[in-house]
Formats: sequence, C-alpha cells, structure tokens
Amino acid sequence: MVVGKGVAWVTGAGSGIGAAVAVRLARQGWHVAASARSCENLDELARKDARISGFPLDITDGPAVARAVAEIETRLGPIDLAMLNAGTYTPVSAGDFTAEKVAANFDVNVIGTAKCLEHLMPRMIERQRGHIAVVSSLTGYVGLPTASGYGATKAALINMCQALEPELAVHGVRMTVINPGFVDTPLTRKNDFAMPFLIGVEDAAKRIVRGLASGRFEIAFPLRMSLAIRLLAALPHPLRLAITRRMVR
Repeated sequence: MVVGKGVAWVTGAGSGIGAAVAVRLARQGWHVAASARSCENLDELARKDARISGFPLDITDGPAVARAVAEIETRLGPIDLAMLNAGTYTPVSAGDFTAEKVAANFDVNVIGTAKCLEHLMPRMIERQRGHIAVVSSLTGYVGLPTASGYGATKAALINMCQALEPELAVHGVRMTVINPGFVDTPLTRKNDFAMPFLIGVEDAAKRIVRGLASGRFEIAFPLRMSLAIRLLAALPHPLRLAITRRMVR
C-alpha cells in the first residue's frame, strides 16, 4: 500500500521516527497529515515538503481525535495509511513505583492509540480498504528493569494488534505492528544507560516505510536486537530472571 499516492496520517510526527517517516512518505508522493501536540514542530515539518499538512493533536483527547480524523478526510481525502506513532516514556522502577507513573504511560501509549483506532477503523471498515500501523516496541516482548510501565504498554499494543488483525482482514483492512529496538530520538536520549544496537532515526524510517510495503504483519528491527529480545523472552523463567537481574543498576 505504500507504493503510489494516497493520504497518510502520522501521529507523533513532531520529532523522531514520526517526523522522519512523514518526510519519507511525502517524498514518495503521499499527501501526509502530520499530527503532534507542538504546532511549531508541525510548521517546521511542513516546510520540508509541500505534501505535508499539520494537524495539531493531543491523542489523549478523544473528541479532538474525532475532529482531527474528520478534518483530515475533509481536507485531504480518505486516510489510506495511518501510522499511530505518538507515545511517551516514563521510567518506572520498584523503588519509586506509583500507579500514577504507570498511568502516564498507559494514557498516551495505549488509551491514546485506542482513541485513534476508535475513530479510524469504522471509516476504513466501511470503505473496505486501508492500512493501520501501530508503533510498539521490542520491549513489549519481555519485562526489563525500569520498564514496568512503558514495557507493559508496548506488550498491550502488540496484543491489541494481534487481536484486531484477523477481524480487520475480513473487511480488507491491513494491520501492522512496528517493533523498533533503540532508535536515537528525543525520547531515548533521556536514558542514562547503554543502549545496545542503537540506530539512527533516518535508518529507522527507511526500514519502516520499506516494511509497510512488504505486507508483513510485524516490522521489527534491528535484527540483532530483535533476535536477542526474542531469545531472552523464550528462556525459562529462572535463566531469564538471572540475566535481567544483572541489568539492575
């Protein structure tokens, strides 16, 4: 579906992966509706390509999401591709664990994404076409220290996409889950630990756009990080926990 022109909606497009994917899609000929909370970032993004239009949005605001989807389709046409990328990361460790910190991750990453799906899926189902890509993370496959909030949201997104895929397929709508490892973005720059197999944002965007065209359900990268996480997740609990305990600082 990425080949050819159409309307693509990218959330979390103010910076990082979302911004890079928006530019790459526009250069392929897509009319891109870019959403983020920062109007300034969206204006800067729109200056990079005339095919990018900014639609400021906080995805945790359900009525605002409904208005944004309606406005995009009124101004640009039916959304053919949506990459739901907006997210946040708040570290949560056992020593400072609070429900509020966990909720801060879930409100954006899971509930915010669900609000986008709520107002997007009925339109695609009615048209019997479309492609939805949800950005999760390889962190969703295994519990890692300080990621008890963030990782749980990404596991929820992977599960949600797996559940929705067969139902959407009946209506001709594709579902893709995108699981990056560590990508050099403003979010990951908050980390104060070594990030193995870190890749640049342009590299990530290229892999994502190429993956969207492939027809695969899952886009996971980089390969070494993906293999390492899956191996860790597949280990028996005693062995896996012995490894993750070594990650505690």
